Order: sequence, then structure tokens, then C-alpha cells
Amino acid sequence: MISKSDSKKNKFRFEKGDLRFAVIGHNEWINFLEVDKLPKPGIISHSKRNMELPAGGGSVIAKTLLELTKGEVHFFTSLGDDYYGKQSHKILENIGLKLHVAWRNKPTRKGFSLIDAKGERSITIVGERLEPEFKDNLEWDILSQMDGIFFTAGDQKLFTIARKSKILCATPRVGINIINNSRVIIDALIGSNLDPGENYKLSDLILKPKYIIKTEGEKGGVIIPGGRFSAYKSQNKIDSYGCGDSFAAGIIYGLASGWSIEKVLTLGKVLGRNCVEHFGPYPDLKAVLS
Repeated sequence: MISKSDSKKNKFRFEKGDLRFAVIGHNEWINFLEVDKLPKPGIISHSKRNMELPAGGGSVIAKTLLELTKGEVHFFTSLGDDYYGKQSHKILENIGLKLHVAWRNKPTRKGFSLIDAKGERSITIVGERLEPEFKDNLEWDILSQMDGIFFTAGDQKLFTIARKSKILCATPRVGINIINNSRVIIDALIGSNLDPGENYKLSDLILKPKYIIKTEGEKGGVIIPGGRFSAYKSQNKIDSYGCGDSFAAGIIYGLASGWSIEKVLTLGKVLGRNCVEHFGPYPDLKAVLS
């Protein structure tokens, strides 16, 4: 339950529950680069600072959920059996996630996130997205014990068995065909209305989720049913990478806690706003890099 509210600063505190979560999805090794300007044809930009970390939607949502709950957070993912995969495993395990990894004899997906002086980012991804599959010999039987599962990448069979959890949320990047063919109703489909890779029409969905949420950055977004909602403004915007994933983690946490949808959105907006106020996707870098 929410124990204290501060409407002026758009913050609230709540007592952590013993909720258990699983994230089924992808990881990417990202080089974060703060630059004087985003790339343009014929222009050379210069990096002021850089940092390399495991990231991507699956990793960011899992790490954010770990900060919200007293319970365990399991991350089912696939990593390349290379330097970047092993480093990702070491760092993610070190921060406290319960890892379940399907190792692949392929390169770990990498990427570059360039952040300009206004906190806007441009991402370039290199390589194939590695994702877990039901045929991987992982502990799929524990999924039914979860209070919530967030799905960012995986096959149709995995998506179907993920429905055994109390709450199931997903991003459109899972694939509308996978969502439709699984024939399950999910609690929330959460994506960006500004990202062409997450664009879809409501008519594309055979079974409508309980909630459809489309974010629009600083403009807020829309929730169906419900209508438009505003975003919380940041006074110190540094880096927008991971804001949508942080928002999504707040949504599944609130739904699994049994909160009203208004409180659920509040937590999502607070987490999204907080994410833009630091460099990279994780507020507590000591926990990530130690």
C-alpha cells in the first residue's frame, strides 16, 4: 500500500511486498556515450563520457523490479557464449537477479546509445536478438509460482505458459503474431506510441488485453480503457534510455500488488521520470558495477 504521498514532487513511498517476479526476454550489451551532438551526415561528434553495461528491455525491467520487491526476481534470457555474454551474466547475477540462461554459440547482441545535451538518445543495435525458447532446459516449472511475469522476447509456447502467473504483461516487440497465436489474455500490453518497432493497430489484436498502454515520452500517453495520462516532468533530464522499461516495471508491480489503475500509473510515471535523471538505465550504478 502507498504510505506517503507528495503531490508537489510527484513521489510516493510504499512498503515493499514479498512479490516474486520473472522476466522472460532479451539482453543487449550497450555502450552508453554522452555526445555533444547526435550524428548527422558529414558531422563528427565527440563523446564526453561512456559506460558499457548489460541492458535492453529484459535486463532493465528485471533490475527495476528487483528494486521494488523483497521477493525474488528471476530473469530467463539467452546469452552468447562470448566475452560480452559472460560479462552480462556476471554483472546481472552480481546485482541479485536469479538468472536462467540459455547459452548460444552466437555473438551476444550489442549496441550503442548516444545521448545528447538535452537527454535525448539515439540507439544503434548490432547483431541478432538472442531469446529463450521453451525447448531450452531451464526451470520453466517455477513460472506458475510467480506473482507477475513480464515478457519481452521468446517463443509462442513460452508466452502461453507464462499465462500461469497471476499477472502477465508484455511489450509489442514480442510480436503480435505470437501474442495472437498464444490465445491468452494478458493483463497489460505496454509499448511506445513513438517507436515504429512497437506500432500496431488495436484491430491487429485477436484477444484484447485488460489494459493497453502506449507511452509518448514527455507527453505522457494513453491507456485503454481510461484515456490519456500526463507524464511527470523532470527538472534534470540526463538520459532517456530505459524510461519506457522502467515505466513498464512499475505497471506490472502495481498490478501484481492489486492497486487501483491510478496508483499503478503513478508508480510507472515516477519510475520513468526518475530514470531520465541519471546516465544509463540503472540509478544505483554501484550495485551494478561492484
